[in-house]
Amino acid sequence: MREDVESLDITDVTGNWVTAKILTAEFENRIKALADLVHTPLFFGRLDYREHEAGHRFYIGRRHVHDAHGDPMVIDWRAPVSQPFYRASRTNPMDVALRRRFGYTGGELTAYEDEHLTDPTEADTGSALLQAEIERPRVGPMRDIVATIQPEQDEIVRAGIGGTVCVQGGPGTGKTAVGLHRVAYLLYAHRDRLARTGTLIIGPNRSFLHYIEQVLPALGELNVAQATVDDLVAQPHLPVRGTDTPAAARIKGDARMAQVLRRAVRSGIRIPTEPVVVVRGSRRWRIPAYEVEELVRELTGRDIRYGAAREALPQRIAHAVLVRMEQSGEAPDDRVQDAVARNTAVKAAVKAAWPPVDPAKTVLRLLADPEFLAASAEGILTEDEQKEILWAKPARGLASARWSAADTVLIDEAADLVQRTHSLGHVVLDEAQDLSPMQYRAVGRRCSTGSATILGDLAQGTTPWATATWAEALAHLGKPGSAVEELTRGFRVPREVIAYASRLLPVIAPGLAEATSVRESAGSLTVRSVQPGELADAVLAACRDALTQEGSIGLIAADARIPALAEALGAAAVPYLSPGEETTPDIRLTLVPATLAKGLEYDYVVLDEPAAVVDGEPDERTGLRRLYVALTRAVSGLAVVHAAPLPEQLGARS
Repeated sequence: MREDVESLDITDVTGNWVTAKILTAEFENRIKALADLVHTPLFFGRLDYREHEAGHRFYIGRRHVHDAHGDPMVIDWRAPVSQPFYRASRTNPMDVALRRRFGYTGGELTAYEDEHLTDPTEADTGSALLQAEIERPRVGPMRDIVATIQPEQDEIVRAGIGGTVCVQGGPGTGKTAVGLHRVAYLLYAHRDRLARTGTLIIGPNRSFLHYIEQVLPALGELNVAQATVDDLVAQPHLPVRGTDTPAAARIKGDARMAQVLRRAVRSGIRIPTEPVVVVRGSRRWRIPAYEVEELVRELTGRDIRYGAAREALPQRIAHAVLVRMEQSGEAPDDRVQDAVARNTAVKAAVKAAWPPVDPAKTVLRLLADPEFLAASAEGILTEDEQKEILWAKPARGLASARWSAADTVLIDEAADLVQRTHSLGHVVLDEAQDLSPMQYRAVGRRCSTGSATILGDLAQGTTPWATATWAEALAHLGKPGSAVEELTRGFRVPREVIAYASRLLPVIAPGLAEATSVRESAGSLTVRSVQPGELADAVLAACRDALTQEGSIGLIAADARIPALAEALGAAAVPYLSPGEETTPDIRLTLVPATLAKGLEYDYVVLDEPAAVVDGEPDERTGLRRLYVALTRAVSGLAVVHAAPLPEQLGARS
């Protein structure tokens, strides 16, 4: 297929150089999309429908493949005819007589397995190939799960583009993979629409985005943007150099700040007290002050953006002038109205009544000027809350200010109050439970006229403003009433490990359903208590034991202990990587700060000193949630090494 595209001669098929350039770019993108993926087989299943004539047998794969005559050889997994591969069962065969799964090793076909869905004599023993694929060791970045999508996951993947879907999923339930495959499905089903409006994936940090970045290209989708929330609201000319106290960050992330900012942005509006006199030629046209006041009050009362109202005001004044010109017998047209709107007297009146607003300068003044903050926050924030977010040392200007990450979200909100933020067709937000209400609003602005897929786990919220309920989060996002789906069947975290970590759930997420595991192998779990002076040696020994196994190893520790562990690994000549760096056959150990572990997965995890992970957070509940995240990163085995007492919720290891 790639060679067919490369052989096409488009030298004389376009009318001009612009069309030729566009067509060439399209061909180059098509060739790029058809690139070979050496270890990624193109098909993984086959469906034989009950009628076995030609055309009723379909090979299912990652993308569409046709032969030299244009006849399909492999059907894209997203096509409607492929859906029974994921949802057909013995109770509902969906007209499928046989489902075949293919097994691969290093890109070579090594096995196949048949399910006769309409044969009552065949026992339903489950799929050994499916189980083997789920439990296959993981080395390198995240893989697609297109061959192992489960029915409940497929329902979410194929949900329509018209509405927003929120997915609550415990560790290992595949919520991230479901979100990525949903993007691939929507691009297949609504390609023209999303090509115009755009698609975006938002992750918690750069390490996470690097970890997932190969999934969509493996499915043939190359042009999906990825970003963090900080990337979305970044102000290129205002670098983040400051940090907030947890209390200040919580207040700045509170939804009430949107009301404070609205007041601050509109604080400069003044009711006119002078008439507007427009001179055109030998005539003077006078609009009395009361009439200009009515125009300003009418715009003030409407729920439109500050910038749009400011652009409308000179046109409203010009229209009032045109009415008087028509009453005097003149016949002005639109060009005259535009000219009047640009008149010096009109521009001066607009500037006085509705002055221009710079979002960054407004936020700067809000955080540096106690009187301005008090006026904007009256009845919204308490005096203590106002003192908490005020800067101790007022900045002299925008460039010298020590902006924090929360401040850039405030600037983004202020900018949207002035001018509408561009909306995309679809946004996927992963690890959503960690966003503040103001961050939700920032994301919601990016899909205000589109839809979203929200992914997260309330039990893994580790920020001071972590989401309490999905209904609250969806309201802040601007998508109230959206469907909330729950995934509770875990496919990656071993049964024994998830059961151990779930001891924390009654404290960190009361009422949340405990995730279960479908893994046939229970997985390994060891908890070793050592003397304080023996901790580093015990952790190194656990890492060496893990390295004797196949797959990736993650050494997770409290951020404060990372330098000491790095030094110990270096002294012991044990090579290691940082999060986001790709594992190799020679270096399979990654040293992971606990704050960056969320969303990552390793075949074996060594967890250093759980008590330090808990103590590294501002409060115990947040610390226990951070520990829950660290405990659930393992795919095959978990080794917990500690010198300090374990949190009482974990109890004694039986």
